[in-house]
Amino acid sequence: MTTNKYLRHALLLSALLLLPAQMFAGVFISVSIAPPVLPVYVQPVCPAPGYIWTPGYWAYGEPDGYYWVPGTWVMAPQPGYLWTPGYWGWSGGVYLWNAGYWGPHVGFYGGVNYGFGYGGMGYAGGMWAGGVFRYNTAFSNVNIGIVHNTYVDRTVIGGGVGSRASFNGPNGIMSRPSAQEMAYGREQHMAATGEQAAHEHAASMDRNSFASVNHGRPAMAAVARPMSHPMSPGMSHPGFNDRPMSAQHGGGAATNHPAMNQGASAGHSAPQHYSEAPHNATAPHTEAQHNAAPEHNAAPQHNAPQRQQQHSAPKQEGHEGR
Repeated sequence: MTTNKYLRHALLLSALLLLPAQMFAGVFISVSIAPPVLPVYVQPVCPAPGYIWTPGYWAYGEPDGYYWVPGTWVMAPQPGYLWTPGYWGWSGGVYLWNAGYWGPHVGFYGGVNYGFGYGGMGYAGGMWAGGVFRYNTAFSNVNIGIVHNTYVDRTVIGGGVGSRASFNGPNGIMSRPSAQEMAYGREQHMAATGEQAAHEHAASMDRNSFASVNHGRPAMAAVARPMSHPMSPGMSHPGFNDRPMSAQHGGGAATNHPAMNQGASAGHSAPQHYSEAPHNATAPHTEAQHNAAPEHNAAPQHNAPQRQQQHSAPKQEGHEGR
């Protein structure tokens, strides 16, 4: 037993040493079981100008395993900063969590297709211009009657197109950071805000968030504003309606409705793998949120060589098909 414990620690240390230096500080958790696939959900309407979308993800907590942290809109800690999502990466026989961060550019997030502009590289949901955040209504669900800083760019870039895998590695996304993404990783960063940390903690306190309970299909996959306390589907966040996104369709006629976060590949005119996809002629799309950033927010052109792994692909936890 002691020998196995030392062997596990040795493998973990070796995995950490193999990671790029700029990612080292963000690795906090190692798990031997793969996270479930990403659930399909609708993005809630942006609550007000200045909010930036942060996609949902699978976090891990003992003893119950993976739990879903709903996607939500968050205020950037300072103008000009964008969110690089965290991701799980397979290395040295374990899955390592690389924490997300704020910075002037979107760095490497494992090639994971989180949707709504996070298609595996960069961010296509919007960009900063003159100290104001502008929303790309091809990928961001905003009420154009309230939010006027908008544009439309349906550029399709991203190696994660069509995939619902939630991790980097065998049976997941086989992608490595480009030189530009590595450079972005060395820029000055800020960790997740206190509001984001409270949001994750609230999710961890809700039994329905755990894959062992929801089988990889969380009832509340996204909320309009960060949670500050545990919530159940149907409850309202103070000051805003946070119904489960499988049922929430947003505002009135002036609200554009991007497709759900997963399903279609480049060139498809409609999303797949889900039953409802509200649309409005205000901002039609041809892509189900699988795109990385257009060139105006300095996203990298990623020619990612595939990661070669000798490990057999481990099983994923708590999900039922697509």
